Amino acid sequence: MYTLYYSPATASMVVHQALLEIGADYRLELVDFDQDEQHGAAYLKLNPGGKVPTLLIDGRPVYESGALLTILAERHPEAKLIPPAGTPEREAWLQWLVFLCNALMPAYRLWFYPQELGNDEHTPELRAALQRKIAKVWDHLEAHLAAHGPYLLGANFSGVDLMLTMLMRWSRNMPRPATEWPALKRLADLVRARPSWKKLYELEGLSEWA
Repeated sequence: MYTLYYSPATASMVVHQALLEIGADYRLELVDFDQDEQHGAAYLKLNPGGKVPTLLIDGRPVYESGALLTILAERHPEAKLIPPAGTPEREAWLQWLVFLCNALMPAYRLWFYPQELGNDEHTPELRAALQRKIAKVWDHLEAHLAAHGPYLLGANFSGVDLMLTMLMRWSRNMPRPATEWPALKRLADLVRARPSWKKLYELEGLSEWA
């Protein structure tokens, strides 16, 4: 059995949904951000970065959402969240996962946590620059999906689409959310229609962007 340390609607979402897609036995351990539990001594022993998710795999704590998605997909090939090793599709899957983690997650981090740059809030110029940076990623993904979609790997759904949909959700309250790009919205709609997404919302108590 896996144990997922999570906080609703955070980067743990993609790991939680992957567990639901796989159908593996797991239990949830809430990390209460309102109580700053992510920085408590007990949790920092599991994840020194003080972030979620952390997944106990055979009793070992492992973290980083992209890594956990890959590990789960490889441990449960029957779920078909990742293409077979040695195929061009597997290489494309890894390429898109790393791209999403590198191109979007750091920009989002700066968008949502201006205090990490020493400011209570961003200047209008910096917010505009971050918005342009994120929009440029959506432009790139939109062009790919419009030509080769509906999923990142083409006709077939995979785990990397879970990562993209989670990251799209984070844009929902931005001046221009990702769903304003038609092909991106189509992918998000397909993922949001999956039973795993509906169960995820039920278990995490989410409602918006359903």
